[in-house]
Amino acid sequence: MSDTAVTPASTPAPEARREPALLPPVDVVEDPTGITLYADLPGVPKDKLNLRVEGDTLSIDAELVLPLPQGMEPSHAEVQLARYRRAFTLSKELDPAKVSAELNHGVLRVRIPKAEHAQPRRIQVQIG
Repeated sequence: MSDTAVTPASTPAPEARREPALLPPVDVVEDPTGITLYADLPGVPKDKLNLRVEGDTLSIDAELVLPLPQGMEPSHAEVQLARYRRAFTLSKELDPAKVSAELNHGVLRVRIPKAEHAQPRRIQVQIG
């Protein structure tokens, strides 16, 4: 991967430091026109997902919702935290105004295209 992609943000936002959260696994794939992030967020409904771009930081904040039948409690739970949180610092070559995202079967797909100035372009050569 080149310097064009994203890097994990070193310091989370102040509100993010208060509550412990799970760090979802994320795959980052770069192509000539931008990057795509795939974040595993099992148990997160769309209405409990908050995806934000502030300055050069992309933040994922999501609440885990596992429905249980009324009156039932789990006898064993390996996941003790009910929140996912992850932040990335975006390269200046990416265009944060054109971010798109979709959530499908617990996988968040975030597409961030490169800015116009960073897009590869073909240069026409003239015969002199």
